[in-house]
Amino acid sequence: MEIALRSALIAWLAADMALVANLNAVVEEAPSRTGLPWLAIASSASSDWSCKTAPGREVRVALELHCRGDAPDAAADLVTAIEARVDSLPRLQPGFQIATIQFLRARAEQRGESRRAILLEYRFRLLAQ
Repeated sequence: MEIALRSALIAWLAADMALVANLNAVVEEAPSRTGLPWLAIASSASSDWSCKTAPGREVRVALELHCRGDAPDAAADLVTAIEARVDSLPRLQPGFQIATIQFLRARAEQRGESRRAILLEYRFRLLAQ
């Protein structure tokens, strides 16, 4: 279910025209030659979340946004749009159902050359259909 969730999440984010208009890439891993800004899945991990009637997984996903900007709020609007899109991921997916989506934490880091990296971590609880 973890791989299916990763695929569904990337497809959902990439289907948002307003979001894609502000990003050069929405991909599963860091692109090798794409200009900033871009969004990728930095990592994911899953554990058992089964119940008596269905197998399940708890999947933690970290999304990483890379952009430019010297001001601390340089990507605030973009982060807000990403968060809203993740929260609106359809609960029914092929092969599984999303029981909960929960934001866990964010981390922002200023890097050299006016680069910023913003990490958004989520927990998804899934049940097989």
